[in-house]
Amino acid sequence: MSAHFGSRLRKGAVNTTVAALAVAALAASQAPDVTAGGAGGRAAADAPSADTGSAAGTDDSATGNSPYYTDLPPLNSPAPAPSQSAGTGPVAAGDTEAGIPATVLDAYKKAAASLAGAKPGCNLPWELLAAIGKVESGHARGGNVDADGKTRSAILGPVLDGNGFANISDTDNGAFDGDTTHDRAVGPMQFIPSTWEWAGRDGNGDGAKDPNNIYDAALAAGHYLCRYSWDMSTDAGLRSAILSYNNSTDYYNTVVSWLEYYRKGTHEVPDGTGTLPDNRSDENSGGPATTPPRTTPPRTTPPGTTPPSTPPATPPATPPATTPPATPPPATTPTDTVHHLEDAGTAKLTTMAGDTFGDRISTRTETKAGTAVAKVRVRFTIVGDTDATFAGGESVAAVITDSRGIATAPALRAGERTGTFTVRATVVGRTVAAVNYSATVTARAADALARTDSASMTCVAGGEFAGQVELKATYKGAVADMVAATATLVKSSDDPTANDKGPFFKDAAGNPVRTLTGLRTDANGLLTLPKLYADDTAGTFLLRVTTEGGATLAVELTVTEPPSPTPTPSDPPSETPAESTSPSPSGSTTTGS
Repeated sequence: MSAHFGSRLRKGAVNTTVAALAVAALAASQAPDVTAGGAGGRAAADAPSADTGSAAGTDDSATGNSPYYTDLPPLNSPAPAPSQSAGTGPVAAGDTEAGIPATVLDAYKKAAASLAGAKPGCNLPWELLAAIGKVESGHARGGNVDADGKTRSAILGPVLDGNGFANISDTDNGAFDGDTTHDRAVGPMQFIPSTWEWAGRDGNGDGAKDPNNIYDAALAAGHYLCRYSWDMSTDAGLRSAILSYNNSTDYYNTVVSWLEYYRKGTHEVPDGTGTLPDNRSDENSGGPATTPPRTTPPRTTPPGTTPPSTPPATPPATPPATTPPATPPPATTPTDTVHHLEDAGTAKLTTMAGDTFGDRISTRTETKAGTAVAKVRVRFTIVGDTDATFAGGESVAAVITDSRGIATAPALRAGERTGTFTVRATVVGRTVAAVNYSATVTARAADALARTDSASMTCVAGGEFAGQVELKATYKGAVADMVAATATLVKSSDDPTANDKGPFFKDAAGNPVRTLTGLRTDANGLLTLPKLYADDTAGTFLLRVTTEGGATLAVELTVTEPPSPTPTPSDPPSETPAESTSPSPSGSTTTGS
């Protein structure tokens, strides 16, 4: 306890200095008025305009601008001991202030590695996830997680009921936060349920998206920070991303201080042994160090002098009574005037797997009287069992309505999963009925097949065909890539059932096979069939190839009889005698000449 208390005093003493040094080192090139919307001239669609953590727009940040821990790191990072990956041996020893619990550290690093492949332009450092995880939950309360990354007890922020915090009504029916009236930030990265609905990720491959799992939460936080292609290697990109997570300059400064600290060196500590934070941003006592109020020192009189007499106090004149100014009505925003949403003429949404939908979703914001409302943010969220995304790989997009009150979602791109899903349009910062759009993904298809080989498909009975059938699939003249196909040696053009004699393919064991399923064209729409063999039946046979979408191609195969064997020459005939004798009718002997 004494060591912990001493750590707290030390942190309080250097609080202001660390923040100043860390922020100056990382953001020296930024102007003081740079805000969350300043990345590359693009407004952060999910960052509220205020910079004080007010309720406005808080439903559009990861945490709902919930409270966070304000503890700051020591001035100097200790030299870290050699680190080992979680689960591969004993973790390194070292100062726990710089240490990160092994499983939590593993989650941060794996999430950053995943983002490096999925969104390399984001340049997300794992140390940023560590800094946010430290500020949000003290690394899941000192690494209080099981081997799979699940927190051993719930980590919940305060009730967002407007009492000192944002007012966010329940959005998950209490599924994540246990509150069916208001939302609360959940888990080690403190996501509010409405944000987790679209930002949640499966970071450990167990098929679930759980905000209480550090692997899932860290990966979701990484995708959230990178969702607008902000470049974390730039000051503006880093600032915009952090402020979109929790829109407070103090929050930004605190996160940056930990980011710089971890960049200087850190190491693993055993799960459950991490340093627990002390001070939270919503606490009036025990918070970050502040400058004490300035007091006037007592006046002293030099020796040998007479203090001046104190003039009698004169009571202050009573000011004339004044009428307090009327309280101005609260300012309204365009969002406040939105009464409902209307579909703005979106066409039927259907496309094949892997393709981009030809039509885009458009939604119109209107007043109660039906007048268009401009400059309102509309959020489009993909929901349902689908791997479809908006351009850029995200499942959510926020768009500001134009002068006609219309917000048009980014292009919608189908994944490989077929079926129907929903895109939901809602107004950011105002509760009005959503507009749902149904989108359907069909299987990849081809409407034409053509041979690209010139091989003669002729074979002698009992032999093998010299060439292989090669095909190209197209759809409306364009390459039909990754289309499923089936090849069958049919009985006849009128009977599509598989033949029981004639040419055949071979399976892995060398057995005859006359139907091949699971074939698929390549990226160029090409398909090469396996080698064909012939049994001892001669004749003309038919190979039929069909694809998803109805394309069909028939290839004629000819099997000839083996040639007749060449006769073996016989022995030469015996010599005919020169003359022969036979009895004459009279019994005499006749000699032929």
